[in-house]
Amino acid sequence: MTLTLHDIKVWNTGEVIDLIVPSDTDETVDASVMTIAPGFEDPHVHFRDPGQTYKESMVSGCAAAASGGYTNVLIMPNTVPAMDGVKVTAGEPGASEVLDAGFDTVIDYLQHYEQAHDVTLPVRYDLCVCASKGRAGKEATDVADWVGYLPEHDDDNKDAYQLCHPVTAISDDGSAVTPEILDQVFDNVKESGLYLIEHCEHHDTGAVNEGPVSRELGVPGIPEDTELRIVERDIEMARKTGVHVHFQHVSTAISFDAIRKAKAEGLPITCETAPHYIALCDEALLKYGTLAKMNPPLRSEEDRKATIAAVADGTVDLLATDHAPHTMEEKDLGFLDAPNGIIGLECAYGVCHKILVDGGFISDERLIELMSTAPAELMGHIKADITALLDEYADAVPGDDDTKRVLDLGKVPAEDRADLVVLNIDDDTKRVLDLGRVPESDQVDLVVLNTGEEWTVDPEKFHSSARNTPFGGWQVTGRPLATIIGSKLVFSRINKED
Repeated sequence: MTLTLHDIKVWNTGEVIDLIVPSDTDETVDASVMTIAPGFEDPHVHFRDPGQTYKESMVSGCAAAASGGYTNVLIMPNTVPAMDGVKVTAGEPGASEVLDAGFDTVIDYLQHYEQAHDVTLPVRYDLCVCASKGRAGKEATDVADWVGYLPEHDDDNKDAYQLCHPVTAISDDGSAVTPEILDQVFDNVKESGLYLIEHCEHHDTGAVNEGPVSRELGVPGIPEDTELRIVERDIEMARKTGVHVHFQHVSTAISFDAIRKAKAEGLPITCETAPHYIALCDEALLKYGTLAKMNPPLRSEEDRKATIAAVADGTVDLLATDHAPHTMEEKDLGFLDAPNGIIGLECAYGVCHKILVDGGFISDERLIELMSTAPAELMGHIKADITALLDEYADAVPGDDDTKRVLDLGKVPAEDRADLVVLNIDDDTKRVLDLGRVPESDQVDLVVLNTGEEWTVDPEKFHSSARNTPFGGWQVTGRPLATIIGSKLVFSRINKED
């Protein structure tokens, strides 16, 4: 049973292969308008499991990710209880989900989620540990509480689930690391060898961006320098300690200027922005209400343009969704009480393609880098070039006019495993990549894209449990058509209405 994609393009090479993927049906598709690329990766998602599964669960969140073309995500630590490595206590919110499954920490529970719930999730995922105990900002977490969950620590005693879903970063996402524990958190990051993901925003009052829109709405505003203060503070800490700081969802021109200068200095600084800061400004609050309420808040139109410019000039290292599910009832509470955030996994590529590629700011190839290889590098998922495998394991067979080569990855030994990034194809050859012959030990994670497809965002068709997005009804371009994990088709809308 196979899905055969004829004449599918390989991203950034201009070459063409035939891709054969295991599937539930025998099907042959003219894929001449499609592109195969390394799977998208997102280092910034909230799946609300445990503790708030009425908003999202690991099952629905991973389904949403696969639908959006993602093959790997990093789960933020604002679970309930928080993902701080501390043993949960019976009776506290969310504790029963962890304890009833037979685990005593949230990290252990999420690492063994598939085993505990007897499910196979269609997306790979890593975990991010809290910077502070309980994410309360008062006391830094103890390295001893979570160092054992790192992949390189005491590997001999880890099972396959722990190795598949390691702790790879530190954050108090949703809040910036507080000044009281800043030095200790940086010490923890340095000791553990992880990197710090910083929510570069802190404010005690305000609900939306300070400016004409907040005044028109009569809602307290948040000054743009609330973001800059955290950015400048942590740049100075990176300068002093050498610790890698990754800034989340940067949204203002003044912050991008500071980050540019830090990068020019050679400091270990990276940053991301999100689709909503590229596509929307605070005027969207007048149209979409609390569906456009988030943290950091949507900024001015000038800041939106500055964000696009930062993507175009390379200041922005990658794009992340900050997928944040909430119920519509919660979003109906008004600007002061509604929670911040929107869902984004299932329309991120289309929105970014519409604004950035159709707008002429970046190329299709660059957008794939921003959503795939760049976040993979941040998370330590370095994808290898498959050219050497082609040269060693592809067989030459007769073709119509030229030579066709069949790559049988089933012949590749485990030590030569690699993810598909680039196929270097000579003018006189064509390759057939048969993923059905790839052994379990030699896996590839891919996304199949139609970079030109025009489609309408319909939240009611999302696989996420949530519907809180301002992008419903938007006409966008570029769509993930299939997601392949471990050489197996885990999601497809090829020849389907979805």
